[in-house]
Amino acid sequence: MSRYTAARTSLRTAAIMVVFTLIFTSLMSLTYRMTRPAIEASELAERMRLINEVLPPERYDNALLEDYVTIGPAPELGLSRDSRVYRARLEDAPSALILEAVAPDGYGGRIELAVAVSLDGRISGVRVTAHSETPGLGDYIDPRKDRERDNPWILQFDEVSFAQVPAERWRVRRDGGAFDYRIGATISASAVTRATGRALEYAIRHRDALFDAETGERL
Repeated sequence: MSRYTAARTSLRTAAIMVVFTLIFTSLMSLTYRMTRPAIEASELAERMRLINEVLPPERYDNALLEDYVTIGPAPELGLSRDSRVYRARLEDAPSALILEAVAPDGYGGRIELAVAVSLDGRISGVRVTAHSETPGLGDYIDPRKDRERDNPWILQFDEVSFAQVPAERWRVRRDGGAFDYRIGATISASAVTRATGRALEYAIRHRDALFDAETGERL
């Protein structure tokens, strides 16, 4: 094969590769544009499902996902990145805050939480949103995996305030605190309990500033 023929072959091969790359990229872009609305709708639905687990729907009547401020990083909450705090209102009056928190010291590492705090300083609800705890042991912190379906461990925080349990007692009983744990998996429970107490303290301390800020504002 001559050098000229070899060069033509190489150019033709390169051109074919470019065409295939352009076609593939176009198809991927088209697929993304077509599926993006469905993906976003699914994400919003999942977010609302989680919010309604920690804050009963009858406690707010605003467009909650559109009423938020951005915070972060916030070491008190274990957050090293920006995060949204959603503001619940009922008849235009502040009702509750829904915020993210992270327990960095779970048995399997980070435990991510969603915590709702009522205006009067009570925990409305807590849910684990992500964790790597040992299946069958520490994963009872997630009510979907708690074997005690009728009395999930994490519900013990509901409606509790610092008036009932002082900040220094937001630990499990084994550590001199006020909250239950399951034998054999204390570390997971301890981490969630402390992180929930810190989230409650943060919400109370920053409550006025969070509600007074403009929607979408970064604090």
